[in-house]
Amino acid sequence: MRSNRAKMRAGASLAATLPMLAGALAFGIPAAHAVDNPGRDTLAGTKPAWATAKADKGATADTAQVSARVYLAGRDAAGLAAYAKAVSDPASAAYGKYLGADQAQARFGATEAQVKAVKAWLASAGLKVTGTTQHYVSVSGDVAAAEKAFGTQLHNYTKGSRTYRAPSRTASAPESLKGAVLTVTGLDNAPHRASAKEQLPPPDSVFKNSGPFSSYYGSNTASTLPSAYGKKIPYAVEGYTGKQLRAAYGAGDYTGKGVRVAITDAYASPTIAYDAATYAKQHGDAAWKTGQLRQVLPKNYTKTEECGAAGWYGEETLDVEAVHAVAPDAQVTYVGGASCYDDDLLDSLSKVVDNHLADIVSNSWGDIEANQTPDLAAAYDQVFQFGAVEGIGFYFSSGDNGDEVANTGTKQVDTPANSAWVTAVGGTSLAVGKGDKYLWETGWGTQKAVLSADGKSWTDFPGAFTSGAGGGTSATVAQPFYQKGVVPDSLAKANNAAGNRVVPDISAIADPNTGFKVGQTQTQADGTEAYSEYRIGGTSLAAPVIAAVQALAQQAGGGKALGFANPVIYSKYGTKAYHDVTDNPTGSGLAVARVDFVNGYDATGGQVVSVRSLGKDSSLSAVKGYDDVTGVGTPAGGYISSFGRR
Repeated sequence: MRSNRAKMRAGASLAATLPMLAGALAFGIPAAHAVDNPGRDTLAGTKPAWATAKADKGATADTAQVSARVYLAGRDAAGLAAYAKAVSDPASAAYGKYLGADQAQARFGATEAQVKAVKAWLASAGLKVTGTTQHYVSVSGDVAAAEKAFGTQLHNYTKGSRTYRAPSRTASAPESLKGAVLTVTGLDNAPHRASAKEQLPPPDSVFKNSGPFSSYYGSNTASTLPSAYGKKIPYAVEGYTGKQLRAAYGAGDYTGKGVRVAITDAYASPTIAYDAATYAKQHGDAAWKTGQLRQVLPKNYTKTEECGAAGWYGEETLDVEAVHAVAPDAQVTYVGGASCYDDDLLDSLSKVVDNHLADIVSNSWGDIEANQTPDLAAAYDQVFQFGAVEGIGFYFSSGDNGDEVANTGTKQVDTPANSAWVTAVGGTSLAVGKGDKYLWETGWGTQKAVLSADGKSWTDFPGAFTSGAGGGTSATVAQPFYQKGVVPDSLAKANNAAGNRVVPDISAIADPNTGFKVGQTQTQADGTEAYSEYRIGGTSLAAPVIAAVQALAQQAGGGKALGFANPVIYSKYGTKAYHDVTDNPTGSGLAVARVDFVNGYDATGGQVVSVRSLGKDSSLSAVKGYDDVTGVGTPAGGYISSFGRR
């Protein structure tokens, strides 16, 4: 998973972007009459929590510029959510009765009259309409015009060490619009910043893993290194391949033929076609067919330096190669965002839905729940609901920082994985043995200790927590119906007696110490660009692996779209469809040895030897049954075949 705050290099895990998402199986953000602003409907969630009286630095200058998006509620927001639930629930008579993209828009989208009325209102306030889609109307203008349009005042507030603009009270829209407005985004400008058109940078500097390696789990024992947990430990695998992952998750003869998978990330790797083809050839995956991999890209890119655009090339590469390795006949469409920020990522998701580019969508990006705001949560959930009624399922990485305490100081989940309308994918450490035999999995959570100076012991064993699968209980999203009766009350009610959404739903390989090998063109130490390979992990790996497994399951089910899959995923809980993952599957501690280049690519800067303990995910634990590291578990041999009996 990838963060817009900090870029993580390939030796650990790939992360991703963005804030937002709340509301369980709710109907977006309903309008409410404003007691102190008669004749207007409040747009809940548009005043951010950090815009407090204590942080208020006074009114924003009237001449300052604002760019905003006014999201359209459509003609039947409640009906959209209800139908999205019904077509996804096997217990409903409407299960699987999906609508086409045009049908969904005609039934639930905004009417021409609503769009016209919204545009007229915005123009009358002095704002300039800069764009219109079936989801939103974008506008620009000065602060004075924005304040007039949205019935609020914009002030400057301190947030950390920075100062940002935000509404001093919740924004509103005229009652005369009759609920046509879902929400407005962009009135606050944290952390959204304007940027000019930009060119994509060259690939990031090269990263390589140092050996020794194991070719499969346990094939190469570190006999000269100290023991851990009372025994000699194996070297980390060089990187699993598609053949090993397909065997571990019960692919059988299924290949994803006839199934369309989309991948969303920011930017686009300029060498993806070459890299994917080279990787497939070198690792025995099926050759890409003409037109099997396509890209849908924006005309221009922005915030390339701020977002670390080149770092996203590896994200796309991992996602594309992992999907193809597990589902070699699936059609893959990469939909790139113009930046790593919400507006652009929302546009990418909307492209998938509006054009029904795929039935399964893998998304290896996110942010902490504390950064979410209800206005954007409503915009995201609306896209997910439209996807559900069309038979499109979204799969999001659960995060790479465990309970987030080490990263943020606060226990919390990640978003958009916290949405009740997406499938949150957690992570495991995977052991595949000789002959591609599945051995076991633990919840992904790593502690690291380095070799002592005399080489006879591990310093401060088992060491400090470094990374692990994201999970836990949402503070904002109510418990969805499909988790009831499966998720223990101790988790569901950890933050609220009424119950909240718990993350993740399902899981797959994520630990970079038992990771996947990828191939990517990188900038070498001498400044040239060349293809090379390295081992990678993170829930950025788990999400495309599960998306690929879902493609196999859809093929097994005769090609009928799985849609929003959580109700079905939970209906199989406790069956042979899943590996029930725990942190200590062998009854004793588990660890692997690693040797890493200090400079990240060769031995000239020295090497460091460490032991990585497995199944140590911050305060989270993988236990028997549902847990907040691995959800219901990982797909077993019975998972894919069970869809052939629907």
